[in-house]
Amino acid sequence: MRHFFATTLITNHVEPQEVQRLLRHRTLRITLETYVHWLPKRDRPSGVVGSVLSSAAQRASKGARRSQDQS
Repeated sequence: MRHFFATTLITNHVEPQEVQRLLRHRTLRITLETYVHWLPKRDRPSGVVGSVLSSAAQRASKGARRSQDQS
């Protein structure tokens, strides 16, 4: 059921971070490496794991900077 749930989310274009949260994966990399093959090849951007991880890291660093600015 878990894999059915995950693949249903992914094939319905749910954000990878949300899939990660719902599956309670420790990292986004685990989610992407496990389920990225379910994206249709024509919809699968090249380098999807790296690009999603890069954008997630950028958002995390911006959030950390905001926290430091507020202190």
